[in-house]
Amino acid sequence: MTARLLLVYNADAGIIAGLFDLAHKIVSPATYPCSLCGVTYGPLGMDRRWRAWLQALPFEIAFFHLTDFRESFPAHVATPLPLIARDDDGVVTVILDAAALKAIPTVDGLIAALQSRLA
Repeated sequence: MTARLLLVYNADAGIIAGLFDLAHKIVSPATYPCSLCGVTYGPLGMDRRWRAWLQALPFEIAFFHLTDFRESFPAHVATPLPLIARDDDGVVTVILDAAALKAIPTVDGLIAALQSRLA
């Protein structure tokens, strides 16, 4: 297996959960619990700059929601979310943790932070 970049959202999966998340981001963005979602998604879906940057990466990208990640990586059940990590055959290395993601307010800032850590 090759390395994968894991994008782990602090949100539940599904259409209903997505609608509640969208409403929460609009009504009270300061209290929205997923800073990764808040930066990379708008009302119409994934930010196009973020999507293009991810598509240009030379490795697989895996998206996880809260429950999916905890089921797939039980050793990280207590790890605060959201996060971005690297998965090398089941060995997960956090690249940007929840605190770091919360401090990044824009897609451009997120891309810059990841470029420096992935170099």
